[in-house]
Amino acid sequence: MPYDQTLDVSSFKEVIDFQNTRISVGVYSYNGAPKKLQVTRENQIDGQWSFTKLGRMTKEESQAVVPIMIKAIEAM
Repeated sequence: MPYDQTLDVSSFKEVIDFQNTRISVGVYSYNGAPKKLQVTRENQIDGQWSFTKLGRMTKEESQAVVPIMIKAIEAM
């Protein structure tokens, strides 16, 4: 069964901007399934935002993301 964006419901989303990257923290439920926490990164290349694997975070990024993750968990 292919992914259907209309079945993906977001109940929380917050984006933190850094210089040429941004990290999104969200809570999603796909097709009525239990809510799940999602953390993603996008890099800005030639003025366009492009999704990339989150992988590792700097100390600054981690310190900014953790409080947002706590808020997201409370929204679950």
